[in-house]
Amino acid sequence: MKKWSSLALAVTLGAVLTLSGCGGNNNNAGTEATAGSNAAATTAPESSPDAAASTQDTLILGRGGDSASLDPAIVTDGESLKIAHQVFDSLLEYKPGTSEVQPSLADSWEVSADGLTYTFKLHPGVKFHDGTDFDAEAVVFNFTRWSDPASEFKFEGDSFDYYDSMFGPDGSRVIKEVKAVDATTVQFTLNQPQAPFLQNIAMTSFGIASPTAIKEKKENFKNEPVGTGPFVFKEWKHNDSITLDKNPNYWKEGLPKLNKVIVRSIPDNSARFNALQNGEIDLMEDLSPDDLSTLEGNTELQKIERPPFNVSYLGFNFNKKPFDNVKVRQALNYAVNKQAIIDAFFSGQATAAVNPMPPSLWGYNDAVKDYEYDLDKAKALLAEAGYPDGLPDTVTLYAMPVSRPYMPDGKKVAEAIQADWEKIGVKTVIESPEWATYLDDTKAGEKDDIYMLGWTGDNGDPDNFLYTLLDKDAIPGNNRSFYVNEELHTILINAQKETDQTKRSDLYKKAQEIIKADAPWIPLVHTTPLLAAKANLKGYVPGPTGTEYYSEIYFE
Repeated sequence: MKKWSSLALAVTLGAVLTLSGCGGNNNNAGTEATAGSNAAATTAPESSPDAAASTQDTLILGRGGDSASLDPAIVTDGESLKIAHQVFDSLLEYKPGTSEVQPSLADSWEVSADGLTYTFKLHPGVKFHDGTDFDAEAVVFNFTRWSDPASEFKFEGDSFDYYDSMFGPDGSRVIKEVKAVDATTVQFTLNQPQAPFLQNIAMTSFGIASPTAIKEKKENFKNEPVGTGPFVFKEWKHNDSITLDKNPNYWKEGLPKLNKVIVRSIPDNSARFNALQNGEIDLMEDLSPDDLSTLEGNTELQKIERPPFNVSYLGFNFNKKPFDNVKVRQALNYAVNKQAIIDAFFSGQATAAVNPMPPSLWGYNDAVKDYEYDLDKAKALLAEAGYPDGLPDTVTLYAMPVSRPYMPDGKKVAEAIQADWEKIGVKTVIESPEWATYLDDTKAGEKDDIYMLGWTGDNGDPDNFLYTLLDKDAIPGNNRSFYVNEELHTILINAQKETDQTKRSDLYKKAQEIIKADAPWIPLVHTTPLLAAKANLKGYVPGPTGTEYYSEIYFE
């Protein structure tokens, strides 16, 4: 297997993230992070002579919100991708606890000297959950579906935002052709080199789906997904729970170790933590920092830290006046007291964000200075923009209705910002529609003036933050600010083509300078996401990207 510079970058970043995860639980790939029991599962009494009968084989996981869809190709939210990660495999995957790529459905790959041809050898004998064969033609079908705007398998309301963000909105800017050489060999031909290509295709969004299932289920595939992954979709009770069963024919020997996974949606942080303490769930995501001391004082529970690799932010809608005015955006940046927000809502588990990417990621520009909290400067900038008495109209501020790893309580943080802005004459009304509607509204950009969102890196490359979230190619999609800067676009495209990491790093540092001056966002915080679990759950290794397989989890 040929090695080259972008794979080396992945290995380097994997090492960096492993180091950044140290301090709480060790999250490096070779270290096991432990987690919880399942009091809700049926167990044999202690007197049972059959020790195996007492083994718990069902995981009940609690999280803050429901999935928007179960087809990973048409979503960008973490709650959807977490489920999809259990049902689908991609050609490559990330080594547990890192963003280093390793084989998955592809056993090996070769890259041409010019960086334009990638040839993958596929694992033989793999079956989709519906019993059909996984092969090179299935890979071609999936990539053609995502890239062809006229595909008959792009159903009403579907948009392949991740594909467009990673490979170009016209479907052909990066990937020229995907062809089946034979049943177990698939070849990608690119129009231009793309340094993070391998890390991109390892993402859950590019999980390979059963062509037969898509053809038969059509629009309903998003509710009844079929992949090759360790778990088979069983049932979805919307806004309540999703049930996954063990794939008895999984191609990775000995996995999964569980027979069933039930993922429950429990929006309230306290209710979710109470469910863990009462034995109703075994593992919970997004522990509120307010509950950390209680957790650490309970010997039956344990804390799990996800490697910090995220950003939360407020985004300005450039389609709404006066937020197309840079001085207004800069003024509102100056009027947010980030440290007060961290002290009040994050209990020391966050740091103030300056740039749109976390400091642990290579290419971060630590020379960029933040807009400090300064109400006088904010008022002066508003006056320069033509608003000496503040904004005349009430601003619609969208606050997340669910807890996220980078934002445990969006509504409370929004209320704190609301109070800050009122001091400079900016009045807001906070709206928090349910999660799927929230994502639709912010993508359309018709109802929100300013929105709250965040991002956990998908693949360990700066491109996945800067290009994916703030380039013009990501409109409509992840660039929900509708922010366009042609100089920035040129820099980000050149960075994709460049294979020298030092040169790429310099380009990304320049990009961050441009973004800071334009102020399309107010970067809020980077967090160390907290999870909690019962003490006898083993094999859980949280990854920096926010998604990981549950296939290695077992109960001791």
